[in-house]
Amino acid sequence: MDRGEVRVSITRGIEQKPGMLMSDVFEKFVKGSPVAIMARALMERALEPQALDALFREQAERQYEKELLFSSLVDLMALVVCGAHPSVRQAYQAMREQLPVTLTALYAKLNGVEVGTSEALVAHSAQQLRAVMEALGTPDTTWLPGYRIKALDGNHLAATERRLAELRGSAAGPLPGQALVVLEPELGLVTQIVGCEDGHAQERSLLAPVLAAVQDQDVYLADRNFCTLGFLFGVAERRGFFVLRQHAHLPVASSGTRHRRGRTDTGQVFEQTVTLQSDERELVLRRIVLQLDLPTRDGDTEMAILTNLPSDVADAPTIADLYRRRWTIESLFARVERNLQSEIATLAYPGAALFAFAVALVASNVFAVVHAAMTAAQKAHEDPKVAEMPLSDFAIVEQFRSVYGGMNMVIDEEHWRPFQTHSASQVAMLLLRWGEHIRWPQFRKAVRGPKVRRKRTRFLNTPHVSTARLLGRT
Repeated sequence: MDRGEVRVSITRGIEQKPGMLMSDVFEKFVKGSPVAIMARALMERALEPQALDALFREQAERQYEKELLFSSLVDLMALVVCGAHPSVRQAYQAMREQLPVTLTALYAKLNGVEVGTSEALVAHSAQQLRAVMEALGTPDTTWLPGYRIKALDGNHLAATERRLAELRGSAAGPLPGQALVVLEPELGLVTQIVGCEDGHAQERSLLAPVLAAVQDQDVYLADRNFCTLGFLFGVAERRGFFVLRQHAHLPVASSGTRHRRGRTDTGQVFEQTVTLQSDERELVLRRIVLQLDLPTRDGDTEMAILTNLPSDVADAPTIADLYRRRWTIESLFARVERNLQSEIATLAYPGAALFAFAVALVASNVFAVVHAAMTAAQKAHEDPKVAEMPLSDFAIVEQFRSVYGGMNMVIDEEHWRPFQTHSASQVAMLLLRWGEHIRWPQFRKAVRGPKVRRKRTRFLNTPHVSTARLLGRT
């Protein structure tokens, strides 16, 4: 039985289940706005209410549920970050019948969301969506066969408005927090975040939970800020691997001759053996040096990359290319900021700001699965121009945003609940079926001109203060 026959068989099986016959209205939306239907169905799967409420009860240390369930809070924030409603206040007004609390009580609940709860929300939703992503099929190429690539980076939330009394006396921009983010770039899913209410905390101080999650065959890509003895030894001791740019202050002993190993499209590649020592421990690594044809935006003409991957797994040019591809996580931050309301200026309390950021990452994961389903539908399309067409992430989010209000008004909740319990393969097959109705020109990505190289200017000459420190939370 080929893939098409499997798709038909599974789809028919789903639709024949009691309560699963799709209404005419639902089918009209499938044909007219299939991408919005995909996103809404995946939201239902990722944010199943009973699972979220159970997660809250397991994770919360100080907060408790009374009139307002955690799942309702997530639903509201999801609509805000996706742009279906422009603000928390307007989302509250739209959901007023479902929220048996005052607006003041709602904000109090948001402000009190604990960091651990937001972290668990991202991990839970990623687990739900991973199975669907894998059911859609693996990518045509893998970055490093047999290994799981994880890109690690930090993200400081943007300064908020000074709505709190404690913030009004400060001229500096109040930072509501930061997060370390782990992205599995081959899937496009954020699978872990480590939140911190202190916007001025050193990112390195947040690495313990990342180390605790290291598994066999994990390969971490990260910049030099994470290049510490503790992190390198910690990953290696957990049978993981890393490809990190060397920090200038890392105590490295050279123990091998530097050899030319060819080149990449950005410069010449060299390799040598180096040794790290910490207490009585020793770690022998490969140092890959890339002599750049063009300097970086910081003016660097070469970069040294450290790895514990064996040479028979990845040669030096492959290591250099892997490190270069860590930009995918920076691209993720840019897409989330551009397409979603991930940093809401009115949410000054760190707990609320980090919660909104976490929900935005959940939404980003949902749209990553939508993108994967659309890519699979493209490959099956008879028109080669469609099969090769680059997709616009903005257009994908925009269809959901523009259609959500009407879709939610006329499609009964009973049509969405089954997506909470369908198998991953069933959901994948429905996504593929709906993909047959996509009007592809709507989602063509605009071609950009050459990227302008700019010097790094973030935070230069712009003073900031940690909101958590002003509130006395550190």
